[in-house]
Amino acid sequence: MDYGVLANNILAGVGGKDNIGSAWHCATRLRFKLKDESRADTEKIENMDGVITVVKSAGQYQVVIGNNVARVFEPLAEAIGLARDEAQSDNQEEKKKENIINRFIGFISSVFTPFLGAMAGTGVLKGLLALFVTLGWLQESSGTYQIWYAAGDAFFYFLPIWLAFTAAAHLKVNQYVAAALAGALLYPNLITLLSGSKPVSFLGLNVVGTTYSSSVIPILLAVWMLSYLEPILNKFFHDSVRNIFTPMVCLIIMVPVTLLVVGPLGTSVGTVLSSSVESVYRVAPYAAGAVMGALWQVFVIFGVHWTFVPVMTNNISQLGYDYLLPMLSVAVLAQSGAALGVFLKTKDAKMKSLAGSSVLTGVLGITEPAIYGVTLKLKRPFIFATIAGGIGGAIAGGGGAHANAFTLPSLLALPTYLGKGFTSVIIGLVVAFVLSAVATYLFGVPSQPKDSKTDAKNPEEIQDDLVIAPVSGTIIPLESVKDEVFASGAMGKGIAIVPDDDQIVSPIVGTVAAVYPSKHAIGLISNGGVEVLIHVGIDTVQLNGKHFNQLVEQGQKVSVGTPLITFDRQAIQEVGYDTTVMVIITNTADYEITETQDTVANQNWLLQLKAL
Repeated sequence: MDYGVLANNILAGVGGKDNIGSAWHCATRLRFKLKDESRADTEKIENMDGVITVVKSAGQYQVVIGNNVARVFEPLAEAIGLARDEAQSDNQEEKKKENIINRFIGFISSVFTPFLGAMAGTGVLKGLLALFVTLGWLQESSGTYQIWYAAGDAFFYFLPIWLAFTAAAHLKVNQYVAAALAGALLYPNLITLLSGSKPVSFLGLNVVGTTYSSSVIPILLAVWMLSYLEPILNKFFHDSVRNIFTPMVCLIIMVPVTLLVVGPLGTSVGTVLSSSVESVYRVAPYAAGAVMGALWQVFVIFGVHWTFVPVMTNNISQLGYDYLLPMLSVAVLAQSGAALGVFLKTKDAKMKSLAGSSVLTGVLGITEPAIYGVTLKLKRPFIFATIAGGIGGAIAGGGGAHANAFTLPSLLALPTYLGKGFTSVIIGLVVAFVLSAVATYLFGVPSQPKDSKTDAKNPEEIQDDLVIAPVSGTIIPLESVKDEVFASGAMGKGIAIVPDDDQIVSPIVGTVAAVYPSKHAIGLISNGGVEVLIHVGIDTVQLNGKHFNQLVEQGQKVSVGTPLITFDRQAIQEVGYDTTVMVIITNTADYEITETQDTVANQNWLLQLKAL
């Protein structure tokens, strides 16, 4: 795949460079803050080869790519004038319009995303070292262990510096001044002074002896304050001396303010937060495990999972361990199990390929390809994964499992769970994975009819319980169309097609039940009583028949493939209307309906109906 071409296509799809307020990426997604989201062509982007789906959450326009996201972001960043992994400046007016929750989630996401991979990798290294010591392969006193432990622990020890750097980038503060502020908190001589028996004072004010290594909240609060101080000083100093005197005065003020006020306050907040989480967990460990195991992937979908990252890192800093991470690993494995169930059951080649690759990425901690490409699309696998995750999470939580280092919830994190409750984590992971896979295999994948294609020579022989594609194009879920009435299922269950042809043909053998003066829709009833509504476009009734040509009359008999309507797609799109074709079963209550797993409509079946 040419990732440069894909990047340029996505750039065009989101409305071009001028429509981007900011851009960055996480492990699987391109993340945009768009100035005008309505300018983005979501359907076009979702249909691009290499794009799994598009998600709109927490004020972000997210294009899910999968494991190759960095390879797409690099040419994208070059095209819009960004340094690699750098976020373009936010549009301040748009930023002001965001609600405080979205702003907070966006802040946490932008702060932790740049170094999450390195953080997870060093966490796994610490876990492996603990495993090697347990197995007797290494001694803690050995030089080999000490060197590797330094490699794994240094990132966490100096975490305030990395947080300062990324937070400053988000808040548009001098990153090096912010890093210097964090470095002062970790300065060896100062740490020794504050940890001594003698009280330390600054201008007569006592300094609280607090340790800031591995801390999260104090430095985030300090950089936030710095973001207000720096602009004031920039206005105060002349251009000729600003680059020197602003950083100097910032550090003169902020280092003591942080040590005297911000640091102790942030530490207290972190202590209260960690203690609160621990208290809830100790009161109801099974319930906590069930809730987190069941809902974690739901949090991922809505983008709110980022709010838990500082909680988990703070727990490790304050308590030395975290209770949440083992439960989350269970949720991740449940999603991977569901993908495995789809892989083993489906006969659709494209779905099998996507599900198979999603199993591997899922067990390694990246579940977005499984969620958006497989389980959520088929609905039932996602539900089964949620239930299995809740059961497995309850087992892990009830067993008192905890992590001694932060890493991505996955199988790779197992060494970090060594110690109390390790057995419960193993059992929870196995139960969640197997239960989700088995349930999905047995009940989560719709069965495919033996004959999925139309026989053009014998249309009358097509099964009455099949609804054939009335137009060629790209198949999308009905709930994704931009019309609440159709998307909600209020008109009935069905499916939608983004057409690449200008002719609608009959999907059934039956009779024309209803025609409309606006010519944009038609009602049919099959010989077996299936009522089908075909609706061309969204709000196209307002065209009053312009650009449409109706070819049949009410009461006319039709066969599969009989031309019903022709329409001018280009002309309709040029006047601002969506041309998506909805195929609705209006007497839905009478049938159990199975949707096709195909993604392309070309005379294949869309819906299979079984009378209730």
